[in-house]
Amino acid sequence: MPVDQAMLRRIVEGAVLAAGQPMSVGKILELFDTFVAPSKEEIQACLEDIQADTKGRGFELKEVASGWRFQVCDDLAPWVGRLWDEKPQKYSRALLETLSLIAYRQPITRGDIEEIRGVAVSSHIMKTLLERDWVKVVGHRDVPGRPSLYATTRQFLDYFNLKSLEELPSLSEIRDLDEINPMLNLVEEGVGQKDTDAPIPDEIDLPSLTELEAQPVTEEFVDGEEAFMDAVDDEMESGIEKQPEN
Repeated sequence: MPVDQAMLRRIVEGAVLAAGQPMSVGKILELFDTFVAPSKEEIQACLEDIQADTKGRGFELKEVASGWRFQVCDDLAPWVGRLWDEKPQKYSRALLETLSLIAYRQPITRGDIEEIRGVAVSSHIMKTLLERDWVKVVGHRDVPGRPSLYATTRQFLDYFNLKSLEELPSLSEIRDLDEINPMLNLVEEGVGQKDTDAPIPDEIDLPSLTELEAQPVTEEFVDGEEAFMDAVDDEMESGIEKQPEN
């Protein structure tokens, strides 16, 4: 006998809460016997109803890349974060700049990153990003040496509370971070905060996220990219600081 809507909601709520990780519609569907299973559309509608009901509360039902999860609302981080004694992991400016470039210009090689940043990318930085499962090797460029092409992962999207790459802050959204998040508090490891007052041009010709060939890097693009990355880095650092280290 199929479950009614009230019971379906209770099952979905309980499953998402108990899972300890994002639950996709497909995963929720697997909880039911085939002959009494609700449709994917019914489960999706149920999730959206629960999401709407959590608005304005201390927690929310959030859809990220891997599925749906219950989580504490971001604006409560200054208080809820005190439940954990350990301090958030600190990351260097160089690591965050590297992650920003991979996120916005993927797939990209280590050499491309070094050309844009103007300095070498240490093996430790790439190892950290790979170990955290924020980036992965998605192929190799067909040039001598066949350098690895790096892209972000589903875990990267989940960690930064994103459903897809399209939800990354656009240029228009990060021109003034004070309007987005007055709680920004950039904490870097071993270096001072960089000057982020450099002008950001109205348009920067960013390549398509699916484009395999890197665009030629011009001096004008590099200058704009540096100012642009400062703002993106702050947004990423804010996301890192909101979450306790596992």
